[in-house]
Amino acid sequence: MTQKHDNLIAGEWIAGTGYTPNINPSNLGDVIGEYTQASAEQLDAAVQAARTAFPAWSVSSIQARADALDKIGTEILARREELGTLLAREEGKTKAEGIGEAARAGNIFKFFAGECLRLTGEVVPSVRPGIGVEITREPVGVVGIVTPWNFPMAIPAWKIAPALAYGNCVVMKPADLVPGCAWALAEIISRSGIPAGVFNLVMGRGSVIGDPLVNHPGVDAISFTGSQAVGAHIAQQCAVKLKKVQLEMGGKNPQVILDDADLAQAVELSVQSAFFSTGQRCTASSRLIVTDGIYSKFVEAIKSRMATLKVGDALAAGIDIGPVSSLSQLEQDLSYVDIGQKEGAVLLAGGQRLKLSTDGFFMAPALLTDTTADMRINREEVFGPVASIIRVKGYEEALFEANNTPFGLAAGVATTSLKYATHFKRHSQAGMVMVNLPTAGVDYHVPFGGRKGSSYGPREQGRYAQEFYTVVKTAYTLA
Repeated sequence: MTQKHDNLIAGEWIAGTGYTPNINPSNLGDVIGEYTQASAEQLDAAVQAARTAFPAWSVSSIQARADALDKIGTEILARREELGTLLAREEGKTKAEGIGEAARAGNIFKFFAGECLRLTGEVVPSVRPGIGVEITREPVGVVGIVTPWNFPMAIPAWKIAPALAYGNCVVMKPADLVPGCAWALAEIISRSGIPAGVFNLVMGRGSVIGDPLVNHPGVDAISFTGSQAVGAHIAQQCAVKLKKVQLEMGGKNPQVILDDADLAQAVELSVQSAFFSTGQRCTASSRLIVTDGIYSKFVEAIKSRMATLKVGDALAAGIDIGPVSSLSQLEQDLSYVDIGQKEGAVLLAGGQRLKLSTDGFFMAPALLTDTTADMRINREEVFGPVASIIRVKGYEEALFEANNTPFGLAAGVATTSLKYATHFKRHSQAGMVMVNLPTAGVDYHVPFGGRKGSSYGPREQGRYAQEFYTVVKTAYTLA
């Protein structure tokens, strides 16, 4: 009999309106557990619990906050193999990637445990004699957190940890495709010493509890990671209510390969950027922009490298790429391969659903050549193991095409030229730029975010997180 998992509201585990099975995308016969569905009334109860807890938590001891976050991080790191296995089983990343993500989540909590003790302000003189001025930061209030399915442990961690560190209370709604990691994280948080109501977990459909969370008058700010369409909708709703909002949305990231690039290095970082984690990363490079001089050699080399990639059960040893996370996502991936070919692209490798020893959502990574920048395959985010190659004459055209997108999250360049590397870092219209590195892979202690249609609002992660999770106060005192 599968285990049932409830919502966490005001420190209590509470059943919702029913339970939904959580299915392993590597093996559709494997039910990970059953997870409850919150009602709109339970969402309201969670917000009220957070509001009740906020006055005390917002002025609580920074040492108590630091101790609680450190305890959470310590337990996650101690259980990273178990949690990483759950992640791989639930989302479809390989077990190695899942363990890596769990470790990252633990380190994020550890980092923000330290940030609790590094809160700073300013004392400045007034232009008027005999007056002192203090500039401090205070918590925003109750923060609604809405997380995606592709990083079910790291993204919740990098939202929850700073929210708690700076004295906010949290109501979290995870993607309904991956409730298992969210529940496991909530269970760890519930035993950390944080008072009841400071952190609340409500699981369920966005259509039932998503809009009520965003629009709830008791919620002061919303942090969302997901699609551009939903993000734009949330931004509009928050603007009407004058709520603080932070959005991380899509990407159509370029990986530029210049004539002088180290070929082996360029191929490896392109394969990792485009296909690892089944291409289900907002930082994945789905547009490979290759200059004339290296084009033929690069195409042959990446085709050969792709032939060695092993697709299979995320928990199996020696697997490079796990399944697509859901049937609907798989169908979308396959449809874009078909769209690309209808537009005139050539399918060089992969692009078909695979039948393996277990019934799962497996797909051979797809690479399309002979594409042009105006094709849908190069304009719209696929969010799967699908990449296309755009051939350009030289660096100037490569830079133009790299920036020729409504998105601006990440961008990469493979080159041995300091001149081109320096120029690309300055002129790439992206929030994060990688030189001779995969675009997928960022540190937890530095800011994460993009430009244009990829991000809106303050950056996530690192010390820059305080820009969203705190408000600035200026206080004057007559001496």
